[in-house]
Amino acid sequence: MDTQAPPLPDEHPTGGSAVDGPTSAGPEASRQHRRARLITDGVEPKNVIIAALPLVGVGRYGLVGLGWAVFAALFAAVIPTWFIRHGMRRGRIEDRHVGRRQRRLVVLPFVMLSVLTSLVTLVLLDAPADMTAMVLAMFASLVPLLLVTVWWKISVHTAVTSGAIICVAIALGPWWLLAYPLVPLVGWSRVLLRDHTPAQTVAGSVVGALTAGLVFWAAR
Repeated sequence: MDTQAPPLPDEHPTGGSAVDGPTSAGPEASRQHRRARLITDGVEPKNVIIAALPLVGVGRYGLVGLGWAVFAALFAAVIPTWFIRHGMRRGRIEDRHVGRRQRRLVVLPFVMLSVLTSLVTLVLLDAPADMTAMVLAMFASLVPLLLVTVWWKISVHTAVTSGAIICVAIALGPWWLLAYPLVPLVGWSRVLLRDHTPAQTVAGSVVGALTAGLVFWAAR
C-alpha cells in the first residue's frame, strides 16, 4: 500500500518553499499578496510555454505551425503538469510550483526527458526550423537550471518567462521586447510570496534570456 511522505518543515527560499502568506499584516499587504498570487499562478512556466509556442508557430508558419506548436506544448507543458499533479496526489510534491528545491531535482529531469522526446520527434519528422529551435532552446535552458538547483533555488518562473519573450522577439520582431517588463513583475510576485529571493529571480531571468535566446538564434 502506498504511503504519503510526511510534511517537511518550512524552509527559506534558498533551500525550498517558504510559508505562503503576506509578509506583513494589514489590508494593503493582503491585497499585494493576492496580486502576487494571481501573477505567479497566471504566468507560471506552463502557461508561458503554451502561449509562446503557438505565437511562434502561427506567426511563422500559419495553421501548420499551430499543429507543431500543440505537439511541442504537449511534451513541454502538459505532460510535465500531469507529472507534478500526479506527485501532488501521491504526497510527493507539495504544490503546483514545486516550492521545495529538493523536489525540483526530481521534476526537472523528468521535464528534460519529456522535452527531449519532443525534440527528437520534431527532428525526425523534419518540423519547421523555428519550432525545432524553440524546443531545443527550452531543453538547453533546463540544463543550467538543473545544475544550479542542486545547490540554489533559482527561479524557473523568471527563467521561462524571460527566455520565451526573447525567443518570440527573435522570431517575430523586436517589438515583442515590449513584453519584457512582465519578467520583473513575475520576479516581484515570487519574492513577495517568499518563494524566492531577489537574487534568485534575477539569476533566473538572466539564465533564461541568455541560454534560450542564444540557442534559439543559433539553431533557427
